[in-house]
Amino acid sequence: MEGYSLSHTFGVHEKLDLHEIAVFKTNCLIKAKTMQLLVSDPELKALLKQDIDLSTRQVGQLSDLMTLAAADGGLTS
Repeated sequence: MEGYSLSHTFGVHEKLDLHEIAVFKTNCLIKAKTMQLLVSDPELKALLKQDIDLSTRQVGQLSDLMTLAAADGGLTS
């Protein structure tokens, strides 16, 4: 979880927002991966590949933040 401050206390609304964003980005990633299999245009395939790479990194970062939030007391604080 490099780059994130461990001193931040997450509010319940922040934890819920993180969860909502993670679900949204995961759904976008699934859609992009599915569309990449169906597309024949090389330019569109390249754009989808870029989106998949970026979304994969973002989902990983969100997962790291959610781990920090869970260590901060889960969704019950």
